[in-house]
Amino acid sequence: MIQAQNLTKFYGTKAALRDVSFEIERGEIVGFLGPNGAGKTTTMRILTGFIPPTGGSARIAGFDCLTESLEVRKRIGYMPETVPLYPEMAVWDYLEFFAKVRGLDDRDRAIARVMDTCGIAEVAHRPTGELSKGYRQRVGLAQALLHEPEVLILDEPTIGLDPKQVVQVRELIKSLAGQATIILSSHILPEVSQICQRVLIIHEGRIVAEDTPASLTRHIQQAQRVLLRVSQASEALTERLRAVPDVLSVTQRDETTYAVECALDADRRAALAAAVVQGGWELLELRPLDMTLEEIFLRLTQSSLGLTTTEEEVAA
Repeated sequence: MIQAQNLTKFYGTKAALRDVSFEIERGEIVGFLGPNGAGKTTTMRILTGFIPPTGGSARIAGFDCLTESLEVRKRIGYMPETVPLYPEMAVWDYLEFFAKVRGLDDRDRAIARVMDTCGIAEVAHRPTGELSKGYRQRVGLAQALLHEPEVLILDEPTIGLDPKQVVQVRELIKSLAGQATIILSSHILPEVSQICQRVLIIHEGRIVAEDTPASLTRHIQQAQRVLLRVSQASEALTERLRAVPDVLSVTQRDETTYAVECALDADRRAALAAAVVQGGWELLELRPLDMTLEEIFLRLTQSSLGLTTTEEEVAA
C-alpha cells in the first residue's frame, strides 16, 4: 500500500533523507520513530505530495506521490502535528468545507459520522479558534477521516490530549486496523507499543531498524534479563544470585526487586528461583524482562554507536 524506494531529500547541501526504503502492507499500523531532525516530517511530506524528493520515489496504492499526486491525495487522510484550522469557522462549517473540497456527496452524513467517531459533536457550532488543544487535535483527526481514506498519515495524533482523550484516540486508531493503512509518528514510545504492529526507526536521515518491537528486542538485546521480586532484598541475596552460573549482573531496583542479566543462550530462571527459596527468602515474582521500546530507540539512535554498528546489530 505504501512503498518508498531510495528516498533522498536535500535542503541546500544538507541531506534530510538518505536512500530511505520501506514498505507498509494494506491494513498495517506502523509507528515512525526518530529524534528531532531525523527525517520523519520530511518523509511524511513527500508521501502526502507536499514536497518532492531529490531522488528516489514513493508510491501509495500504486500511484506515484510526485507524478500522480492528485490520485494519491484522494486516497490519503493527513493530520499534521499542528492542525491547520480557520479560527473564525465553526467546527461543522470547517468539516463541511473539507467535505466539499473532497467532493463528497452525502456531506451531512459524513460529518455526523466523524463527529461521533472523534467525540466533537458537542462543539459542532463553536469557532475552531476557541477550542482547546485537545479538541483541535480531534477536529484535525475528523477532517482526515471524512472521506474514509485507504491510508492515514498521522503526525503526533495524541499530542495535547488529556489522558481520557488519549485512550479514546488510541482505541479509535486501533479500531481502524484492517480498514485503513496507518503510519503515525510519535514521541510517546509506550503509545507506539500499544498501537502499532511494526515500527520504523529513522536516525540522521536513514532507516536504522524496521521490525516488530519483539523482533527488535531479540536482535539488539545482548543478554537474557529476568525481573525477580522477593519479600525483602538484601546484600546476602544479591551475592547469592551473582553466584548462579551464567549470571552476568544483578541490579537491585528497590527494596523488593532485582533485575538479573544472564548469558543470552542460558535460561537460568529455575536456578535463580532455587537460589532464592533455598536461601530462605520468599519468592513473589519471577518473569522475563524484555527491553522496552525506549531502550531500543536509544540504543539505535545514540550517535556514539555509529550508523554502521547499528546496522550490523540489527542484521545480526
